[in-house]
Amino acid sequence: MQQVNGFRVVITGKGGVGKTTLTSCLARMLGQRGVKVLAADEDPQMNLPYALGMPPQQAAAIVPLSQNPDYIEEKTGARPGKSFGALFRLNPVVDDVVARFGVHVDDNLDLLVMGTVVQAAAGCLCSENVLLDSVLNYLALRDEEAILLDTQAGVEHFGRALAKGFSQCLVVSDLSFNALAVARHAAELARELGIARIHLVVNRYRDEVRDKLQRFAEATGTNTDRLFDVIHTLPGESRFEDLEPDVTRILGQESAYVAALESLADDMLAFERQRQDLSAADLKQEGSEG
Repeated sequence: MQQVNGFRVVITGKGGVGKTTLTSCLARMLGQRGVKVLAADEDPQMNLPYALGMPPQQAAAIVPLSQNPDYIEEKTGARPGKSFGALFRLNPVVDDVVARFGVHVDDNLDLLVMGTVVQAAAGCLCSENVLLDSVLNYLALRDEEAILLDTQAGVEHFGRALAKGFSQCLVVSDLSFNALAVARHAAELARELGIARIHLVVNRYRDEVRDKLQRFAEATGTNTDRLFDVIHTLPGESRFEDLEPDVTRILGQESAYVAALESLADDMLAFERQRQDLSAADLKQEGSEG
């Protein structure tokens, strides 16, 4: 089977719908398939280290980039909280960020804990925000690994970085109206950013998933076929409560959730192979014309 080179995926959705569980299990699964993975945690809860099975003391000791004043000052020239109104570098060079702050979790799997990006609407052009924006731009250009970005709800605060290099978006939702409304908004933003493939991942689904989606579409005037390229369903998995915090241990057990996750991973990798084949064909065509 053709090996997939680096690709970037953003994982978003309403809080509490299972984004971190999905991200951790998918990261482990891709790593087990031989894909080199960098899992980046931007969710303010910062639960991804625990979900990946890191020892609790080691996970608790991780300081996110957004709370690392020395690194922020080194890269931007401004120390958080002490340089209000000062000039600082808007495009800091952060190509050492993974080497310095990445945590090796397992074979083919590393972790980078970023912390929260302040949304532009909050009016904060601060050194922390500039640093994290630069990190996202840097991650978007790395091509030697699959990058899975676990985010807070919404993707508007990423703007240019996601548009530049992220090719897929997993919008995670349950079947509640509020979660589906957040999913719709996230998918609309992902479309505006030019992300090529948008997945709706319905977590903890029940048999009435199609009926629920249809009722939501009718109530809100949403065309789900145009908004999402593909819809996946992940069944509820009661064993997660017993496996926490290391939910990735489910991968070693027979589980309908794992089978559905395998299907999702297959779809993601097939899309990336197709995308990379097209890119290679375009380059070949340009070379023959030159």
